[in-house]
Amino acid sequence: MKIVERIEDIDKPFTNAVITIGNFDGVHIGHQSLFHEVILKAAALNGTSVAMTFDPHPLRVLTNHRHPPLITLNEQKRELIAATELDVLIVVPFTLEFAAISAEDFITELLVKRIGMKAIIVGPDYSFGKNREGDIHLLQALGRQQGFDVILADWINASNRDEGRISSTRIRELVADGDIEKAQRLLGRYYQIRGTVVDGRKRGGKLLGFPTANLALQDELCPKAGIYAVTVEWQGRPYHGVANIGYSPTFDDHLFTVEVHILDFHEDIYGQTIKINFLKRIRDEIKFDGIEALSNQIRDDIAVARELFNN
Repeated sequence: MKIVERIEDIDKPFTNAVITIGNFDGVHIGHQSLFHEVILKAAALNGTSVAMTFDPHPLRVLTNHRHPPLITLNEQKRELIAATELDVLIVVPFTLEFAAISAEDFITELLVKRIGMKAIIVGPDYSFGKNREGDIHLLQALGRQQGFDVILADWINASNRDEGRISSTRIRELVADGDIEKAQRLLGRYYQIRGTVVDGRKRGGKLLGFPTANLALQDELCPKAGIYAVTVEWQGRPYHGVANIGYSPTFDDHLFTVEVHILDFHEDIYGQTIKINFLKRIRDEIKFDGIEALSNQIRDDIAVARELFNN
């Protein structure tokens, strides 16, 4: 997949470009379905499948940083979109100047003339341009004038009707509530966080008998405090583990931490980045009477996790 960092870098239009546009936070199965439609339409036109997204998220620019935490930061979003086999990803630097472009200029000057758009696939509530003045009706009118197709994609609903429409907002809520298994079904993959391994409080291995990797978290959205069965990716290799998210109430130090005990692992990974995929929430964080009780519970948590991994 070709990644374009600035629209100005496109020196000639793509062949019969079929485009979809959005923030795509989470790159969930609804987004994936949209990308699939783009790929199929581009193939029918012997054209180029294109997704356009924004960095930073427009709300960060337009609302003075009042915005929900992102499910996927830019690096992971790019990786996930690349895996869909789209031809081109355009990452637009979102600025106040870009936000001031009129709806008609956005379509005519950027999408049609510069990118070469022959079809656009968007949701039925899509809006665009300065102050979101452009809507589906304007888009369809411009399509008739300028010769591009406007295809409205149906919203994708979860298989469980109680979940309703799949959305980034719903996934955010599920992760924050610790319901990572339900979030997984909407994402189409395990929820993942990333971080750099840093020095911790030196009590995992020495005090409790279970060494942990402590993370300086890169992500904005962290699952609810508790104990989780996880897989850990380090240098492209997967390992099993048990993650603890929270405030370690047994020690009363009130410091929020994300730490993971990697099973059967003996490498020195300080200063390195690891990825943690959340498989299942095992239990809430609990305050224990002492170190021995906590250590015994950790041993039980590891046993529960091993059973999950073996099934």
